Amino acid sequence: MTVPPHDRSAPSAVRTSPWPGRRAVLLVFVGGAIGTAARAAVLALLPQVSAVPVGVLVVNVVGAFVLGVLVAGLEAVSSARRRREARLLLGTGLLGGFTTYSALAMDTVSLVAVGEVLPALLNAVGSVLVGLAAAAVGLAAGRVIARRREATGNDDR
Repeated sequence: MTVPPHDRSAPSAVRTSPWPGRRAVLLVFVGGAIGTAARAAVLALLPQVSAVPVGVLVVNVVGAFVLGVLVAGLEAVSSARRRREARLLLGTGLLGGFTTYSALAMDTVSLVAVGEVLPALLNAVGSVLVGLAAAAVGLAAGRVIARRREATGNDDR
């Protein structure tokens, strides 16, 4: 039996609300705040060395790699709740706040606006391709780490 989300008398287990629970929102919020602060720190530390914004490239590539490691590592977690909460806190929140598609897009548009079309194309296409490669390498590395943990008995499911 499914109860409409506006029926407040229904037990919470059978409500079908499209909104995530408060805990899920809190996990994403906390992770996002930390990730955004970490991105700001990295961008402040990395000097602008060319027309292409290297700092944004670095945070996006590092974030893609770490997300790959995280996703692979979570495959080994047997608890669906722990897997979901870790993905919300670390994947959606922390790494979502750390990486920045909007800055990539704005930096690319800004390069085009000042006539730097080739650097703009290299920035956009290069960031996506290098990010995809980093995510794939992270996923492979995460699976190796998970297999080693399982083989040595350090498996925390």
